[in-house]
Amino acid sequence: MNWIYRLLIVLVSGTVFNVWLLRFSQPTPYRGADAGNLQAEFLAYGLNETVFYLVGGIKLLAALALLLGLKFKQTVRPAATLIGVLMLGAIAMHFKVADPLMKSVPAIVMLTMSLGILGLHKKA
Repeated sequence: MNWIYRLLIVLVSGTVFNVWLLRFSQPTPYRGADAGNLQAEFLAYGLNETVFYLVGGIKLLAALALLLGLKFKQTVRPAATLIGVLMLGAIAMHFKVADPLMKSVPAIVMLTMSLGILGLHKKA
């Protein structure tokens, strides 16, 4: 299996776990609308608590499926696609609240890495 493909899988899944499990309640310079934590960021986008937990659960399951893809290749394509779609949504939310482009950079990078995984998946 291509080492770049494997690295992208680890980076994308690790980033999701970091944001949703370790940095969940911490402010970052990339939080939308200057929110102080992840849940406040969703509220700033006009999304309710149910959507917050739903998106978080989906992201964590997709990150786990990506990691499992290192052993079971069939989980990679749906997981990378799902994360890519969610990153498009994240970028749209930043635009919705008129954030500066810099706040969208992490989502743009994650989208790019997800597309890289999908592009390399055929060769893996």
